[in-house]
Amino acid sequence: MTKSPIDERDPLSVFRLDGRVAFLSGASGWLGRPMAKALAFAGAHVVLNGRREDVLEGYVDELRRAGLSVSAACFDVTDEAAVRRHIDRIGQQHGRLDILVNNASSGRPGTIESATAADFDQLYRVNVTAAFQMLQLCLPLLRKAADGARGGASVVNIASMYGSVSPDPSIYGTSGLNNPPYYGAAKAGLIQLTRYAACHLAADRIRVNCISPGPFPSPQALERDPGFHGRLNAKNPMRRTGEPAELAGPLLFLASDASSYVTGTNLAVDGGWTAW
Repeated sequence: MTKSPIDERDPLSVFRLDGRVAFLSGASGWLGRPMAKALAFAGAHVVLNGRREDVLEGYVDELRRAGLSVSAACFDVTDEAAVRRHIDRIGQQHGRLDILVNNASSGRPGTIESATAADFDQLYRVNVTAAFQMLQLCLPLLRKAADGARGGASVVNIASMYGSVSPDPSIYGTSGLNNPPYYGAAKAGLIQLTRYAACHLAADRIRVNCISPGPFPSPQALERDPGFHGRLNAKNPMRRTGEPAELAGPLLFLASDASSYVTGTNLAVDGGWTAW
């Protein structure tokens, strides 16, 4: 029987990630930045991934100035050759990967009338195919890490509340930010992939979970339509939108030994949006 990693004399230590290696895609984005910071402040060495080298390197420098252990891996997660190259590099430099966070996403606003087949293909490729490929190629490193960690290795996929419920078109108004049909469809696929991988990798002591953020609008998004923020707040049981830093706690829970007996779950961080 595997012993619980929780030390009853110091229960908070279970959230620490000292000595562990984490990979985070989409690390320099609106939600990725606080997640990268949380993993690093918890003690992990974090490999930050993004597509814009100048933005990514700038954030790496910022975190290093704060005394954190981070490195940059600039590549597109849909580029299989680049993925293989950088995962091999992690293996050569660290010999293991304890935490994989699939956060990368991209796309454009759209409606049923304006959506194209190419939009569906692109969103699915980034959110589902790339997340699967990252997991598949990281398996040897994750298995190696799981062998030496009491809580096993952890994979965290970042989905969305719109993978579980439909967006209400009335809240978008003239914002131009209409959540498109292909976004939720891809995120729903990612949630199901999470469940599948969790069941098939449990014997390897690799836990696979999902976080579904709710409304975390950027300041730029809110500037486009003065009434948009108010409509988002009114739709939410907590009557407010989320701050990106509020993803840090849920991520640390799922990434750390604090969730050693949690796998296959989809954790909604949405202020109750999907509970209505």
